[in-house]
Amino acid sequence: MTYRVLKLWLSLLAYAFLRPQVSGLRNIPSSGPVILASNHLSFVDSLLIPIVAPRHVTFLAKAEYFEGTGIKGRISRWFFSTLGHIPVHRDDPRAGQRSLEDALDVLGRGGAFGIYPEGTRSRDGKLHKGHTGVAWLALAGHAPIVPVAVRGTDKVQPVGKRLPRIHRVQVSFGVPVLPTKQITAGVRPAQARRQLTDEVMTRIHAMSGQALAD
Repeated sequence: MTYRVLKLWLSLLAYAFLRPQVSGLRNIPSSGPVILASNHLSFVDSLLIPIVAPRHVTFLAKAEYFEGTGIKGRISRWFFSTLGHIPVHRDDPRAGQRSLEDALDVLGRGGAFGIYPEGTRSRDGKLHKGHTGVAWLALAGHAPIVPVAVRGTDKVQPVGKRLPRIHRVQVSFGVPVLPTKQITAGVRPAQARRQLTDEVMTRIHAMSGQALAD
């Protein structure tokens, strides 16, 4: 109930100030495990995608958002915990593996997990090569991957700016990429993960229109 109320308020704010144009919602399965793999332009992305998606989408979030002190720290901890985001300690040498294990747990419960295959937000606005963790998740969790493209969020909160700005944004959800076709005889696991990741990034590129990083 708390999550639904928070999402309602966030939705009202988003549609009032960002006026998001959303397409392809029917491409998100109504139930069962699914991965939403998106390009990443701004901190706003991790709030916008769960707001417009018809399902509860879990993202990873910096552990600092859960560990602050004082009133600001308590509000931040309540906010991200209510959204269902998972804290990750980026200075932990096993952070990457722990993140994948947490994500696999979400998929194992039939949930929706959001991930940025680029690994971090793009500082130059270009689409960078995807890491194969998204493919590992899809293959291990038997989950389809819905490619997602966000546009305009870098104008809402440009790099280096603390306060958001009013700017229209777009979110597109593409046709799911099924991992099963990558499991073929003679294809090594690492090669299958690379092929699946590249296919997802190609879909994102087609929807986002971003220039490709060198």
